Amino acid sequence: MTLEADDPRHRISQAVWDTIAEVGIEATTVRAVATRAGCTTGLIMHRFSSRSAMLVHARQTLFERTAARADEAGTGGTQSAAERLYAVVCSVLPLNDERIVEARIFTGFAAAAIADAELRNPHVTHTRQWLIRLAGLVADLGTHITDTEAAESALQIATAVEGIVVLAVLDPETYPPATQKRLAQRTIANVVDRSARH
Repeated sequence: MTLEADDPRHRISQAVWDTIAEVGIEATTVRAVATRAGCTTGLIMHRFSSRSAMLVHARQTLFERTAARADEAGTGGTQSAAERLYAVVCSVLPLNDERIVEARIFTGFAAAAIADAELRNPHVTHTRQWLIRLAGLVADLGTHITDTEAAESALQIATAVEGIVVLAVLDPETYPPATQKRLAQRTIANVVDRSARH
């Protein structure tokens, strides 16, 4: 369900997102979100049953944003299978200000999820869905590619991409957009070359 901009639920959802982006997961409290949203903590707790539920909402929002962009990137009618794979991979890289915010939220959530099962479960679920998407794109490279090979290549790509995302957030000077895309392209080329030799 899409919320209108003037809907209080939209304002609260945006406040959660903006607070996490600015101060990180650990400092995102119900009070901090209420202050940003210009409402009471009671209204926040009416919207979310707990702080963890509030954070899970932000992770779901992140998943929906990146999934929609990946859907769009992978629908180019004239693209080859390899080009579609590269486009989808690039759709999650922090190449602009909006995506840098997403990458910060992803990185912070991943760190927080290590010690919190309530946060870990949705994070793992979404990263596994990403693996399934990648495996499907790898399988499109050729009918000779087995499910096992596609899954293994998806793991390789996801590992490389998540490394690029984290490093680019921490050190954007060393990992500017052009470098991010070049590293992603090399990872995809490695997978494509390996699949072509089978």
